[in-house]
Amino acid sequence: MIAAIIAVLVIAGIFSLVIPALAAAAPYLLAATVVLLVAVIIVNVIASSFFKGEKFKAIKAGIAEYITDCNDLNAHIGDLRKSYVNVKKTDYGEASYSNVGKQNFKRKGIANAAYAQNVYDCSKQVCDGARKQPFKYICKYFNIQSDEKSLSQFEEILNNFIAAEDGKELSRKKRNGILDSIKTDIPWIIRKFFPDRLNRELGFDEFLFDELFFPTFSFRYISSGGNSGAQFDTTLDIPMLERFIDFLSEKVKFAKSAAGQRRLMTTKLRASIIDRDNRTCKMCGNSTGAEPNLLLEVDHIIPVSKGGMTTEDNLQTLCWKCNRSKGAKIL
Repeated sequence: MIAAIIAVLVIAGIFSLVIPALAAAAPYLLAATVVLLVAVIIVNVIASSFFKGEKFKAIKAGIAEYITDCNDLNAHIGDLRKSYVNVKKTDYGEASYSNVGKQNFKRKGIANAAYAQNVYDCSKQVCDGARKQPFKYICKYFNIQSDEKSLSQFEEILNNFIAAEDGKELSRKKRNGILDSIKTDIPWIIRKFFPDRLNRELGFDEFLFDELFFPTFSFRYISSGGNSGAQFDTTLDIPMLERFIDFLSEKVKFAKSAAGQRRLMTTKLRASIIDRDNRTCKMCGNSTGAEPNLLLEVDHIIPVSKGGMTTEDNLQTLCWKCNRSKGAKIL
C-alpha cells in the first residue's frame, strides 16, 4: 500500500511538469497524499505492535487447540478432494512436431496441442461420438473397465467428494465461529484493515475453499493443418458422478453373492445412513447435537479395497477424525 502511494506521488510529479492544471493542484495533491501516507504508516505500526504484544499472544494461546482442529479438518478436506482415481488414457508415446516443407511455417493449432493426462487427441469422428455419448467414450479411451472394481472406486470418489463439499461449509463455519469468539478482544482497526494478516498470525492455514477439484475428461480434435478443431469436456462433479455410476452399474455383471443386496452410493443413500445412525459417530460417539459443525462421513466397515460392498450393513457413520484414523490404520 505504501509503495502504491509513492508510485502515485511519482506519477503526479511527472504529469505536473507537462499539465499546467495538474501543476496548480499538485501542492494539494501532495499534501493529501502525505497525510494518507502518514496514516498508513501509523496504522501499520499499530498493527505490528498489537501482533507482537502480550495480549495477542494470550488470545492466540487460548484458541490454539481450536485452530489446530480447524487446520486438521482443512487438511482432511484437501485429502478428500484428491481422492479421485488416477485414470490414465492409453499411453502411445509422444512425438515432436515440425514442418519440413519449403515454407516451414508453424501451424498454430498443432504447435499449441500440449499432451495432457485427461485430454485425448482424436479424430473428428471420435470427438463427435464423445459429444453424444461421453460416458461410453470416457470408459473406452481412458481405460475405465465396466466392472465391479471400477464401480466401487467411483462410488468411493463420490462419497469423498460429497464429504469434501459438506466439509467446506462446516470448516468455514468453524473458522468464523473461532473468530467471532475473540471479536471483542481484537481492535476494530485490525479486523477492518488486516483480516488476512489476523488469520495468518493466529495460525490458520490458507485454504482455497473455491478451488476446482472435479476431474475433467476432454476429447480434442485438431485438423491436420491445425487451423480448425473442437473440444468436448465432461466434468465429473457430484451430479455427473452419480449419473456415471448409474451408467457403470448398468454395464456391470455383479457377482451372484451381491445380487439383490448391493446398492449404489448416492447422495440420498449417504443421508439415509447418517440419519439411521442418529447423526452420531459409531466409533467415538460424538454427534452433531454435541458439535454442530461436526463433519460426518459414511464409511465402508469392510473397505472397498478389501472387497467390501456398498450394502447398508457394511456402511456406518463416522466423524471425520475417526474415519481419517481408520484409513491411516488400514494403509
